[in-house]
Amino acid sequence: MHRSKKHTTTAKKPRSRRAAESGSPRRPRPAHTAKAVRRTLRKEAPSTVGLLADAYDFEAMTRYRTFTFDDHPGYLRHVDGLLRSLAAQGLHTTVALFDPEEYTEFCTATGIDPDTPAARTRFTAELAAAGARLTYTGQPIGTLVPELINKAVRQATWDYATLLLADLGECAECGQDIGRSAFARASTALTGLLAAAGPGLHHLVCSVQARQEQLIAVLHAEGSTDDPAPLDESDAAEFVTVLAAGIAQRSPGGLVLRSTTADAPDRVRGWRLHEGRLHPLTAGEVFSAYCTDADTGDPVSPEPGVEYEAGFPVDQPDTHH
Repeated sequence: MHRSKKHTTTAKKPRSRRAAESGSPRRPRPAHTAKAVRRTLRKEAPSTVGLLADAYDFEAMTRYRTFTFDDHPGYLRHVDGLLRSLAAQGLHTTVALFDPEEYTEFCTATGIDPDTPAARTRFTAELAAAGARLTYTGQPIGTLVPELINKAVRQATWDYATLLLADLGECAECGQDIGRSAFARASTALTGLLAAAGPGLHHLVCSVQARQEQLIAVLHAEGSTDDPAPLDESDAAEFVTVLAAGIAQRSPGGLVLRSTTADAPDRVRGWRLHEGRLHPLTAGEVFSAYCTDADTGDPVSPEPGVEYEAGFPVDQPDTHH
């Protein structure tokens, strides 16, 4: 008996709206093995390496049995090799400063055993989220270590100055937030100072005595004849915060500006921070400050190719504080 074929229709899956509108089918994606997918994901997962920057911190970690390194120079060589290996794999890697005291506090607070690799890994992950860290770009370990220490010091300075401003509260006379007001004044002063400095490479250092701490902030800028000097947002915020802490607390301090232009000597100018305001120094005062040893008070030979000039007036709004 002859049986006729049964005709069936199969519904096609609808194409995406974009494919339907364009009239062309969606491009098929290449097939990937599980191993290849994991390799791709690994390259897209950032890595963080916790670094014991000095021998003292390294020695503190040797009390743990699972910390297997014997000497700090050898440890640094291993870290350098690890960083190079991660970079060779195309991984984005950051380096964070590993502080043994903070590590102990972290383990105590979380109730985990500090003498385990897992605990160190977990603490390093915390550093990646909130601690001082640098992006590894292939720099030698001898360059990376001081860069990281400097970054950590600057981060601590910024955090401390921020807390000082936050603790000042409101002005009893006008009700304004003292910290915010001082920050605004410091921002205005910095903007006016760079505008008046004109074209050139500018290096600024602000030093403020804040309670029991000496706070120092550094800022680099390049000005032109047409546009204001562009600033790194993070560096500018740090600098302004330190200056604002001195302004708000009426602490003693100072600000130095060194400007470099083509085919001309470097110019150094300075200001004294007194009673919350920046006062220009005379050329003689700038020379004396630069050519005197801060520790011994002995005279220091002036730097060749440098001119010491008086500071200029800086725009500073009046305030009740």
